[in-house]
Amino acid sequence: MRNQKKFKSPPKRFQPKGLSVIYEDHDILVVDKMNGLLTVSNAKDRENTAYYLLTDYVRKGNQKSKNRIFIVHRLDRDTSGVIVFAKNEKAKRYLQDEWQNFKKTYFAVVHGVLPEKQGVITSYLAENSIHKMYSVKDPEKGKLAKTGYKVLQESDKYSLLEVDLLTGRKNQIRVHFAEKGWPVAGDKKYGRKEKGIKRLTLHAASITIVHPFTREEMTFEVRIPGYFYSLVSSHE
Repeated sequence: MRNQKKFKSPPKRFQPKGLSVIYEDHDILVVDKMNGLLTVSNAKDRENTAYYLLTDYVRKGNQKSKNRIFIVHRLDRDTSGVIVFAKNEKAKRYLQDEWQNFKKTYFAVVHGVLPEKQGVITSYLAENSIHKMYSVKDPEKGKLAKTGYKVLQESDKYSLLEVDLLTGRKNQIRVHFAEKGWPVAGDKKYGRKEKGIKRLTLHAASITIVHPFTREEMTFEVRIPGYFYSLVSSHE
């Protein structure tokens, strides 16, 4: 049986820029991503991405190295928090096949005061020609999306939510709360254009997976940005 001894997190000076390695072994690499960093490249930005930086990290600067990482899931550029990468094809396939069964918890600050302090938002999500997601009533035209939430703290202007991502559709959390009239603060795509908000206030705080090799259940958690609390507190 392969030794699954946990790799030590590298010293800060060796951490990829914009990322903190929080766990690594032979099969997976788990990081905390800063907001503003793409997960994978787009037409404009090929190198300033988590994928590019972590590929370089696992190759340890040796371009001829065969070490590589595999995309399992993504976070939007402006969302921060936990991302899991695979280090081989077998691990990637297992994690993707099981992905909907894993527990993902986010934290978000949204505009407004929610009448129900706990609930589940359900809809079918489709994508339009300019890559914006929206809800449809016809199950044939969209994919089922379910978002659980609980209010943790609120002011007259904002609410801090713990969000349980029950399905993993593109932009799901942002769309669901925007369509309810409680857009995520700082969301320029689905929310309100406003001054004074420093960032999109959406953070992937924890994820529980089953390890692709050991089949052990593992939970990875990262701290919630202090800015989320201060934004709600400053308007109480």
